[in-house]
Parts: sequence; structure tokens; C-alpha cells
Amino acid sequence: MATSEELWLKARKKDIRPQLNRAVGLGLFAGWLIIVQAWLLARVVSAVIIDHQHLAEVWGYLAAMLPIFALRFALMRASENVAFEAAAQVRRDLRGRLYEHLQALGPLWLTRQSSGDIANTIVTGIDALEAYYARYLPNMSLTALAPLSILVFVLPQDWVSGLVLLLTAPLIPIFMILIGKGTETLNQQQWQLLSRMSARFLDSLQGLTTLKLFGVSRHEAEVVAALTEEYRIGTMKVLRVAFLSSVALEFMSTISIAMVAVFIGFRLFYGEMQFFNGFFVLLLAPEFYLPLRNMGTFYHARMEAIGAAQNLLKLLDTPIPPHAQATGGTQKLDAAQERPQTCRVRVRPPEGDEKTWGGPAFSHEMQIRFDAVTVRHADDLPPALDAVSFTAKPRGLTALVGASGAGKSTALHALMALVQPEAGRILVNETPLTALDVTDWLRHVAWVPQRPHVFEGTVRDNIALGQSDPPQDKVEHAARAAQAHDFIAALPQGYDTPLGERGLGLSGGQVQRLALARALLKPAPLVLLDEATAQLDAQTQAQVGEAILSLAKERCVILAAHRLSTVLQADHVVVLEAGRVIEQGPPADLLRADGAFARLVRAHEPAVQEQA
Repeated sequence: MATSEELWLKARKKDIRPQLNRAVGLGLFAGWLIIVQAWLLARVVSAVIIDHQHLAEVWGYLAAMLPIFALRFALMRASENVAFEAAAQVRRDLRGRLYEHLQALGPLWLTRQSSGDIANTIVTGIDALEAYYARYLPNMSLTALAPLSILVFVLPQDWVSGLVLLLTAPLIPIFMILIGKGTETLNQQQWQLLSRMSARFLDSLQGLTTLKLFGVSRHEAEVVAALTEEYRIGTMKVLRVAFLSSVALEFMSTISIAMVAVFIGFRLFYGEMQFFNGFFVLLLAPEFYLPLRNMGTFYHARMEAIGAAQNLLKLLDTPIPPHAQATGGTQKLDAAQERPQTCRVRVRPPEGDEKTWGGPAFSHEMQIRFDAVTVRHADDLPPALDAVSFTAKPRGLTALVGASGAGKSTALHALMALVQPEAGRILVNETPLTALDVTDWLRHVAWVPQRPHVFEGTVRDNIALGQSDPPQDKVEHAARAAQAHDFIAALPQGYDTPLGERGLGLSGGQVQRLALARALLKPAPLVLLDEATAQLDAQTQAQVGEAILSLAKERCVILAAHRLSTVLQADHVVVLEAGRVIEQGPPADLLRADGAFARLVRAHEPAVQEQA
């Protein structure tokens, strides 16, 4: 009985059925040429040896064999190319589907997963499917069609040999299935081991500095070595079964061919059949068993694909978070499922204050209102946000402050539709966020996270991320505002300096300023900053704070921060504790009230409070 993984693999056939049929047709035509080739060779040998004809008399048969060799080679290559193109199409489609699914799952889901495991699934796992679609499926069809075609020609020549072929052929796949019965489980175990090993090895590489500093790098190397040895042992088990299957197939086919040869030999000896018929059948016998002998290799490709499909299905079956369905994620819903009516973001600029940047007009007139918003990450955990309400003005700086875990980042994540409130509403100019198209909404949001990501590419490419070739002066202006221009200018190639993965070559503070420049360059009316100045020194932090305050005069800026020097100059402060708003208002009023905000300032920024 086919497993769910194999049924899923077979379901992908419908997208490439025409290519697979074409590959099988080309392969079958090449198989027919083998029959013609064997007939010509038997005719030549019989004429020269038995009929004692001269070479000149059989030259026509020999000449005809040359184009048949060439055509057969061309057909086999064409069949392989078509099959590999079909497999490549499946891989492209699956990678696209996985990418869309990962997008729908969202970055918060990804942060809780092993990057090594996911990379192994979407790279190695999908590559493992190539042999299934390019070799296993076409050759399984040829395994049935090619021997039958040969049998049609063998039976009229020698019914005894045809009967031997007919009776022994089914024994080969039966023995192979019996021997490889446990191969499917072994392959699935292998893929689980490979996922664990990949995840652990990648984590070890990424944390190598930490491991070295804490003196546990040798222990980690031993753990990776143990996983590698376990994977080696598992691989040898799989190969042992694969080789055993191949030996069994070769043995059975060899015995069968020998039986055909013995029967033909005795009848030729007693003059019961003509040499041409016997030699022709003897030439076709190995070709009859060749597809069956190759079945061991193709069957192993099937087992490997089933093992890989287990992880692929596990990832694809991961349920999409509610926010991805309710706010225009990539997951398609059934017609019976309810879905809020989405609309495009409409932000009307005030008279004479329109700005364009390679797209629709944008404005700074975007008011954000949290209306009793409650967010819970898990049913068994207390809410990350508990009935939070506040308003961020269209032009101004709204600061979210509180201890770690108070809910500051969760509020920003909810604004970016990365988490869905279980209660309450987030309103954008009095329009519920759930009614907006997510992709369109995020085009109006600029974001600086706690740990910004720098992509492999130039400095300019990283600042202009998502922008359509902005002018150099605009890029430099954003970099200057983020206090990044000076260190960029000091790089070997300035803004054209290539950066390694994760900003290799830059300090944490420089990466932070690069991300801030990226946000400043984006023409977005809403700017979200999550600890945007956390990794900066005091002097640079003050300079960047001035840039943020300047930006807040034109846009809606919401800042989550521990350091309070910039917060004291905010227009509105929201103090969070355990997910609840305990007080809010202008910072001066909160300081005079001598409540939670005042205690926070005294604890973290006493010098700043004295200056205020």
C-alpha cells in the first residue's frame, strides 16, 4: 500500500505528465531500435557463419546498423533531458510553494525553528526528488513496456524462450520488494538524522566564537562527530540493502538468461531450431532483463524521495497562523471559509504635501490607534499584550517603554501583522488593520529591528533594499541622518563595498546604523524602531536620537526602547508592564506624576533625568 508520502509525490505527476509521457515515448522508441539492431546483427552473423556469405554481401546490414546506433543514442539522451526538465519543473514549483508557505508562516515562526533543519529540507530534500521524477517514474514505465515489446518479437521466433522470459520476469521485482521491504523506514530515519546533523552543525558554526570563549568547542565537536558517525552507520545500512537488492536482481537475471541460453543451445545442437532464430533471441534476452535489473537503482531513488518527502510534507502541513489568513497571506482558503474583506491602504496627503517615490503618493498623515488589543502567543501562556490602548499621532514620536518582556516588541509585531490579536483592534486612520492588504500595508511601514539583517551585497544595496534604484544623493542623505556616512566613506570602496553574510566586517553599531539608514530612506509614513539605538555609544546615540526626532516631525514614529534619552523628548510615552499599559502621556507629565515612568528613568538614566 502506498504511503501518504508516495501519494503526495505521485500527485505532482499531473503537472509534468506531458513531459514524462514524451520521455517514456522516446525511451520506448530507443528500445524498439534495440530489437532492430539485434535483428540486423543476427542476420549478419547467420549469413557469414552459417550461410558462408562474403562480407560484401552483408555490407548493407552493417551499414544500416551505424545510423541505428546514432539514433538510439540521440533518443536516449533526448529522453533523459526531457525527464530532467520535468524534474526541474517540479523542484522549481515546490521551492516556490515552500517559499510562499514560509512567508505565510512569518518571521516569528521562523525564529523558533532550526535554520539548519529548514535549509536541509528546502535544498537537499527537494534535490532528492530529482531522481524520482527524472529516473524512477520514466524507467518504471519502460520496465513494463520495453520487455513486453521484446516479448512480442521473441515468442514467434521461439515460444520456449518466450515462456522462460514470461515466467522468470515477475520473480525479479518480487525478490527486490522482499529484500527492500525495510528500506523505506531506513530512508526516513536517514533523513531525520541528516536534519539533526545539519541543524546541529549549522548552529555550531554560527556560535563558534561563543563555544570557543566558553571552552566547549571540543565538546561540541564531539557531539557533531557522534551525529556524523550515527549518520554514517545509517547510510551503510541503506547501502547494504541497496547493494543486496542489486545483487539479487543481477543473480536472478543472469540465471534467467542462462536458462534461455541452455534451452537454445540444446535445440540448436539437436537441429530443432535455426541458428538465426536462436541467436536473435539470445541477443534480446539481456535487453529484456536490463530494465528489470536497473529497477534496483530506480527503487532506491524512490525510497530516498519518500524519505525526503516526509520532511517536506511536515513543513507544508504546518498550519498558517490566523493573521496570515485574515490579513491577506499567501495561503489560499476554501470558499466556505470566512475571510474579512481586504482593501488597499489609502493615505491621503494634505493639500500641497504630496511626495512620490517611484510609486503611489504617500503622506505622513497616518494615525495608529490600539483599541484594547490583546495578543497571546500560546494558550498556556499569559497574554503578551493585555487590553492595550494608546494612540500614535500622524506626526510625532510615540515611545513604548518597559522592562524586557513587557510587550514592546509584540506591539510592533502586531502592527506589522506578524501576530494577530485575539481581542481588540488596531486602527490605521480608523480603518481596522485586518481589513488592509498585508503586502500593500507593509509598503507603508519602515522597520528597524533589534538585530538587523545585512544581506550579502554592497553597502548601497543594503541601504536601498526594496527601493527601485534611488539616486545616490538620497542614499547618502539617509546614511548621514543615521550617522553612517562617515564609516561608509572610510570603507575601501565606499558605498560600493561588498558586505559578507550578516554584515561580516561591520560592528554591531555600524550594522544598526545601516539598518536605520535603510528605514530613513524608505518613503514610509510609519516608522517602527525596536531598540534602534541599543548598540550605539552615547555620542552616536545622541546624534541618531536627533535624526529620529527630526524624522518624527514628518512621520508617525513608534519607538520601543530601554534607553530613555530619546524617550524623554517623545510626544507621547506608553509605559508597559507584563503586557498592560500602566500609565501613558507626555514624558514631562509622567515625570511630575512620579509613577512607574519616573522610577524607570531614575533606575536607568539618572543623569538624563537631572538634565530633563
